[in-house]
Amino acid sequence: MDGAGLLVKALENEGVKQIFGIPGEENLAVIEALRCSAIKLVVTRHEQAAAFMAATHGRLTGEPGVCLSTLGPGALNFTTGAAYALLGAMPMVMITGQKGVLSRKQARFQVVDIVSAMTPLTKMAHQIVSATTIPTTVRDAFRVARQERPGPVHLELPEDIAAEQAPDLSMVPPHPVALQVAHPAALDDAAKLILQAERPLLMLGAAANRPRLANALSDFVLRVQIPFFNTQMGKGSVAGGSGLYMGTAALSERDYVHDAIDRADLIVAIGHDTVEKPPFLMGPGGPRVLHVGYLPATVEEVYFPHAELIGDVGPTLALLADRIEGKLPTPSALLPLRQQILAHIADRAEHDGYPPIPQRIVHDVRQMIPEDGIVCLDNGMYKIWFARNYRTQVANTLLLDNALATMGAGLPSAMMAAMLFPHRRVLAVCGDGGFLMNAQELETAVRLGLNLVVLIIQDNAYGMIRWKQAADGFPDFGLTFGNPDFVAYAKAHGAKGSLVESTDGLLPTLQAAFAGGGVHLVTVPVDYSENMRVLINELRAHALKERG
Repeated sequence: MDGAGLLVKALENEGVKQIFGIPGEENLAVIEALRCSAIKLVVTRHEQAAAFMAATHGRLTGEPGVCLSTLGPGALNFTTGAAYALLGAMPMVMITGQKGVLSRKQARFQVVDIVSAMTPLTKMAHQIVSATTIPTTVRDAFRVARQERPGPVHLELPEDIAAEQAPDLSMVPPHPVALQVAHPAALDDAAKLILQAERPLLMLGAAANRPRLANALSDFVLRVQIPFFNTQMGKGSVAGGSGLYMGTAALSERDYVHDAIDRADLIVAIGHDTVEKPPFLMGPGGPRVLHVGYLPATVEEVYFPHAELIGDVGPTLALLADRIEGKLPTPSALLPLRQQILAHIADRAEHDGYPPIPQRIVHDVRQMIPEDGIVCLDNGMYKIWFARNYRTQVANTLLLDNALATMGAGLPSAMMAAMLFPHRRVLAVCGDGGFLMNAQELETAVRLGLNLVVLIIQDNAYGMIRWKQAADGFPDFGLTFGNPDFVAYAKAHGAKGSLVESTDGLLPTLQAAFAGGGVHLVTVPVDYSENMRVLINELRAHALKERG
């Protein structure tokens, strides 16, 4: 068997079912090996989209997604996806081709040192220099990608190593890795800290959304009855119905959820990862913070916990609940603030002006997405509104990126969700700026026969930066653009397209799009005047009122 065949055999050994990517001259041997394999090759229209899809596979399943490219420009197109997975803690294995290492008859044509380029963007970057090392190298790559903190791994397979014949080699069998739980002394100290608190509050961060953690985390919240809020990437980590949800920290300060944060004397930060925009700013006179995580906290200027509880989070929380359940003097002291906070968030959710305001768009999307439906956000101004206003009941049903926060990931991530969960409703929400950064993948979605609705929120501008520009007092400059006819664009790709021409038309248009099946593009204009009115002026006035 040659090196390419060994690589594919090793991927089969890891349980890989599909690979996303684009063929090239230097990976043709791998493509041929895949043709003879049960692994499905999903050909995308851009390597960046392939990487986003592979990363989202890791995010939703906990098992590394795999993407494939050729050398040089194709491999470099993986770099944004690598950073997306690295900051977002998504397990992924990237495989790239390269010119031969034993002989190089084309000199340096297209040759870029991809391993060096990938090293700061991955947990491991490695060039395979012998076919006989492939089984162990692939096994190690998947182990590194999976283990906490999960992330991307890069393997480079030169074309002469792919063609190299190797003896019949056994695969290295995968083995489960059991994580340790926190030490009993640390659990006792954490329990003491919580029992001393008069106004405790839970915070659920990005690592609280690991696929395996949802049940254990929900059970902990119900047992201890402490109110909780979440970061943007922590949304949905606790099942709905607890009555303890206080809101989402879509901003770092001044929002209504910060009424509870500012009054808390202890915040139990479960799974907080400082790659996220800070959900609150620690400082003198603030609450004490207990960090609960798979790994020790990364200490930053705005996050320096006073105590830590490190280990496998689910079992660790169960042991912590054993120590404090029913013993807290005032576990729900902050709960009276809940109704007021959520009422402010729900304000103007049914406003009927046209174009619709963001609160109305979020409201209508929530009306037609089932509890287990998945909404995948690209990056734009609407992300703050969805993070703040969209209520989740099931883990990993609002996918957003608050780590790298890259534009262009919304459509590919939704495509991956639709492939993994074909019987659940999947909606991609994209701005007109972010959508066009990977709009070519509409053809891929149609070719794959996906059931997917894409909602384009159109403001003809890079809306979030425009908002920040205005908030900083700069003139409106350099952020507007034109757009294609999105309905015609959809039809040109074999999809269906609709334009929402009244606010009351948004909900039935989305419902009809899902009922019709296939890929459907729905475009709605947006009135973003609420960005300044609510997120700047109203919250500034609220903060001044709270202080004085």
